[in-house]
Parts: sequence; structure tokens; C-alpha cells
Amino acid sequence: MTAVLATTAALLHYLLIFDRFPSRIDGRLRVGKLTVRALRAVLLVMLAGTVFVQAGTVWALVSGSDPEDGSLPLTAFRVMTLLGMVSVQVALICVLKLVTMVRRGTVFSHAAFRYVDVVIGAIASAAVVWFAVTAINAPGQRDDPGVTIIMGGIGVAILGVALIVLVLRMLLAQAVARDVEAAQLRAELDEVI
Repeated sequence: MTAVLATTAALLHYLLIFDRFPSRIDGRLRVGKLTVRALRAVLLVMLAGTVFVQAGTVWALVSGSDPEDGSLPLTAFRVMTLLGMVSVQVALICVLKLVTMVRRGTVFSHAAFRYVDVVIGAIASAAVVWFAVTAINAPGQRDDPGVTIIMGGIGVAILGVALIVLVLRMLLAQAVARDVEAAQLRAELDEVI
């Protein structure tokens, strides 16, 4: 575990040193290629991991080799896992699209709102799935209700992430409005000159 943390810290340090000065194209500030490639690699590994988990879950449901013979709680947990992974995959794909827009310098446009809205919806649906998992798990935790309370707290934290992304969407809206206003002022200045 320590080696993983050290490697991650070294990689982040490398990115900060060598990808600090982004290039300028068309007068706009661009994110460095190395940072975008590293983020894409992480997102693609996460996407592959969710597909792997989904494949294993579907195999366990369909194959009939279930050690608990498809009892209700385990089957429900597996279905919830599939639904949760779908919401994570949707969010990851939208973030990949947004990263591409950042690299191209087009993230401050109205097209980005579609992806941000889908990310907010995916996070909110993941919270709903988590609350369903908590409700299914709750009867088995009568002796120790603290587990259910902790799981409920995690669901609230997931909703908190959706709210944070919503606030970031509002900041994006302000940035797009400023960008449009700046373009109008530049056009008026060009007319005067």
C-alpha cells in the first residue's frame, strides 16, 4: 500500500513539474497533454474495472453456480451492483467527454452542460441505488444498527457529491456567460478600432 501511495505521489509530482505550462492555441489556455492522457488512462481503467465487475455479477446470476442458491438478499445485492455500475459507467463516459472538451478548449460552451447534467443524474441515481442497498441490508443488521447508519451516511455523502457537481455546473454557467460577454466586448472593440 505504501508503494502505491509513493508511486502515485511521484506521478503527481512529475505531472505538476513537467506539465505546468500548458500550450496556448488560438489565444486560449489549454490543459497539458500529459495531464489529459493521465486522466484518460485512469478513467479508462476505472471503466474497464466496472465492466469486469458487471461481467462477474452477471455470470454469478446466470450460471447457477451461486453458493447461496440465489437467495433473495444476495440476488438483490447483485442486481443493485449492476445498476450501480451502470450509473458509474455513465458518469465516467461523460467525464471522458468533458476531458476531451477541456483539451480542445471548448468546455466553456453550452454543449458541456449536457454532460454535466448527465453526471449529476448518474451520481444521484448511484445514491438512490446505495439507499436501496442500505434498505435491503438493514434487516440483517438489527443487532448492530450502526452499520445501517454508516451506510445511510455514505448515501448522504454520495448525494453531497451530486450537490458539489451542481455547484460546479453553476460556476461553469457563469464562466460561459463571461466568455460570451468577453466575445461581445471584443467584437465591439474591433468595430471601434
